[in-house]
Amino acid sequence: MIRITTLRWAPSFTHGLVRDFRVRWALEEAGLPYEVRYVDREEQRSEAYRALQPFGQVPVFEEAGLTLFESGAIVHHIAERSEALMPRHPHGRARTLTWMFSALNSVEPAIWNLIELDFFSPQAEWAKPRRPAVVGFLNSRLASLSTWLAGHEYLEDRFTAGDLLMSAVLRILRHTDLVKETPHLGAYQLRCEGRPAFKKAVADQLKAFAENASAPNP
Repeated sequence: MIRITTLRWAPSFTHGLVRDFRVRWALEEAGLPYEVRYVDREEQRSEAYRALQPFGQVPVFEEAGLTLFESGAIVHHIAERSEALMPRHPHGRARTLTWMFSALNSVEPAIWNLIELDFFSPQAEWAKPRRPAVVGFLNSRLASLSTWLAGHEYLEDRFTAGDLLMSAVLRILRHTDLVKETPHLGAYQLRCEGRPAFKKAVADQLKAFAENASAPNP
């Protein structure tokens, strides 16, 4: 049985974003059963947990003696086993991997520059004058993605793990209208988030956080 490990508690603004949701979504798309183990902050710092995840983060994936960390690597491992997430043809597999890397390397860092300003340093004196440049660079990345998506439902000819990671990354911007206001991206996001596997993955994560709400671990 596959087991994924994630947080028992997280701040409310991260609910539906904590990265085990990406793995849950991939497993749901692939039709693979799994169980979930929850850890608190103290356990994340423990030597035993660092033996599974050197940086003390989540999620962790375990199956049949294999342990993986980093959500992108885990999603890739799952996609390798599922034609629903990755085509069988070598070219299709390579293109899927290209978009997975693109989501995590070309788009997500630009988004996290904004998250740093809006959620972690909103009152810092340096944050307000920096924000226009950060948004400008992010908008250029979103515009490039929009140009690619013009006339297409997905990044390639069908939904793949590339779309899973790209839409998961774009979801981080839900506190803004940047995705909705960029041509093609709003419809693309809704299309990806309309998938039953996405809805199940997010609902399961939110349910777990609700059940553990009385035991915060700040």
